Amino acid sequence: MKGAAVALALLVTFAGRAASQGANEPVILLSPDSMWKQKHNLRVCADPQNMPFTNQKREGFDNKIADVIARELGDSVSYAWWPSRRGYLRNTLSAGTCDLVIGVPIGFDPVATSKPYYRSTYYIVSRADKKLGITSLDDAQLKKLRIGVNLLDGDYTNTPPAHALSAHGITGRGVVGFPGFYDDEHHPGEIIDSLAKGYIDVALVWGPIAGYFAKKSGVPMTLTALPDSDSVDLPFAYAVAIGTRRSDRELRSLIDSILVRKKPEIDRILMEYNVPTLGTTR
Repeated sequence: MKGAAVALALLVTFAGRAASQGANEPVILLSPDSMWKQKHNLRVCADPQNMPFTNQKREGFDNKIADVIARELGDSVSYAWWPSRRGYLRNTLSAGTCDLVIGVPIGFDPVATSKPYYRSTYYIVSRADKKLGITSLDDAQLKKLRIGVNLLDGDYTNTPPAHALSAHGITGRGVVGFPGFYDDEHHPGEIIDSLAKGYIDVALVWGPIAGYFAKKSGVPMTLTALPDSDSVDLPFAYAVAIGTRRSDRELRSLIDSILVRKKPEIDRILMEYNVPTLGTTR
């Protein structure tokens, strides 16, 4: 499913980088003895350096949500760390080193997904002091500005904003690409940092990254949701869930009930990280 695979990429637990995983990762059917139940240890697959979602210090909002789930299950939490790029699921969930993946889009084929715990979209972000007032990619100002957007390399499907910019005739040197693969040199907040420093005028950014890093930048910024009418073949908004093996029905059912029961606490965590959310309908 192209849309779900792209969503996975852009949810930035796989942020903009694993858009082709849906075609390359195996569908995971078997469960390695339901270790979460036997050991009272919830084993989570996660990226070690992908704030605001997860990091090895367990500082991300998905780390905090994993703690909520584990606490409700009466379990401790351990992690199988792996950079979220090609081979991520093969080396984690499929290998049996963990039992769930936090932060996948509803409908991502290789896993079974829980109820969504938030829904967000892409945002038009600009410095408040510039007073640009841009609410759509049809705004004529954009053809004169430097626009930051995450781009994917190689054979990966590109991001929804990148597709939309091209469809609106906004190309060339005015479009500044930022890596969708993160490492010690490049990090998720790089695009917002460049905006704060004035290297670009506008950024088109996935909501959780936009909200979290805009707040951390110390520079007042304006966030405006990209309107659905601007999208081309890929939607801007995605509902985000927790992925398990298809065979782990009991675990998934328990997670569903926890997400409903602990929704107020989860919503507070999202607010603490300044994650802009939409309604969480499937």
